[in-house]
Amino acid sequence: MSNKFLFTLWEGGGETPPILSIVRAAVDAGHEVTVLADDVLGPDVEATGAEWVPWATAPNKGSYSPDEDLARDWEAKTPLGAFKRFRDGIAFGPAARYARDTAAEIARRRPDVVVNPTLMFGAQAATEAAGIPQALLLTCSYVVPGTGASPYGSGWAPPRNAAERLRLKVMDKIALRLWGVGRDPLNAAREEQQLAPLAHPLEQIHAAERFLVLTSPAFDIPVPRLPANVRYVGPRLDDPAWAGTWTPPAGDAPLVLVGLSSTYMAQGDLLARIVTALGALPVRALVTLGPSLEPDVLGATPPNVTVVASAPHAEVLKHAALVVTHAGHGTIIKSLAAGVPVVALPMGRDQPDNAARVVAAGAGVTLKPSAKVEAIRAAVADVLATPSYTAAAGRLATAMAAEGEADRALAELEALAARRDAAHSVPL
Repeated sequence: MSNKFLFTLWEGGGETPPILSIVRAAVDAGHEVTVLADDVLGPDVEATGAEWVPWATAPNKGSYSPDEDLARDWEAKTPLGAFKRFRDGIAFGPAARYARDTAAEIARRRPDVVVNPTLMFGAQAATEAAGIPQALLLTCSYVVPGTGASPYGSGWAPPRNAAERLRLKVMDKIALRLWGVGRDPLNAAREEQQLAPLAHPLEQIHAAERFLVLTSPAFDIPVPRLPANVRYVGPRLDDPAWAGTWTPPAGDAPLVLVGLSSTYMAQGDLLARIVTALGALPVRALVTLGPSLEPDVLGATPPNVTVVASAPHAEVLKHAALVVTHAGHGTIIKSLAAGVPVVALPMGRDQPDNAARVVAAGAGVTLKPSAKVEAIRAAVADVLATPSYTAAAGRLATAMAAEGEADRALAELEALAARRDAAHSVPL
């Protein structure tokens, strides 16, 4: 049975490809799919076969230039400052504008289900006001406060003693307070959509029919108080439409893939140190810059290092022995799904959380992003020379392969649509 799905999407770097992977799967299954998204994402959306509708009044990026970034978190002096920029610049500041555009598209398309990213609080409010079932998508590990999860960006493992349990309890309260700052702008958007105010913004995501986590439970840390609407549906491993093609370089030295963020994080200096470190090792290195960096950012490079704007990581990983990365969820999960170990240099956002999970699994090591060339070189050499890292990555790959035998994300959306059809009482 064909259903109508409406997706909302903002240009969120690594968040975009997994969501568009679900869009493509829905189109391929015969459903009618519309995607509200930034202008810069229009070609990627249309490549899936879905209808693309640009944001009209909400923020709308026309390019990958850092000048158009809504958060500019690389300018923050502390992790807290970076979080506040995301909270105020994306999640809550423009919430009313996202709500208006989403409400207009719901009225036009009359979808059976609306699918919204976790940070799109305004789009969620409009969906709730329309009385249409919605699924929220989280494209990283589960780090929602108030559930016993480690705080976002902390890189903490589960508490092992009373002191660590107390630390988590205190930080959980602080995290809830920080998210609570968004209550007033969100309630203003909700009032415009004729919805009752909330005591805390996170009540809205807990009220959604489904909260789908796009990672592997074999990779993530179990959460003590997982809400009833949460479902782990596994990672999406598709490359972005702009990834292009790739041919393996000649030679039989170990292939090392280097991929830092596809969004701008002032990563040029770190990238240069990584390249210098790899230049003195007996490896073949491939550096993918992504759309936010200029091709000449590195200048001259060693002969064993190839620098390209992009390459399909899924194909490269079939040949790779190691990945050196900022530890974004997309790069990390693709690497582990291919059984490739990791050297992680987390720069912010959810990256410390992903790096901590890699280390906990024994599938790699982590360094500070300020690590010197010698430390990076030593870490790469150690992981390449130690079989246990590859073996641990292989175990995660086996677990993820078993989890990915069915498309659980699409199945959840189809089940929501079927439930709505059965009810025949949801107002439009």
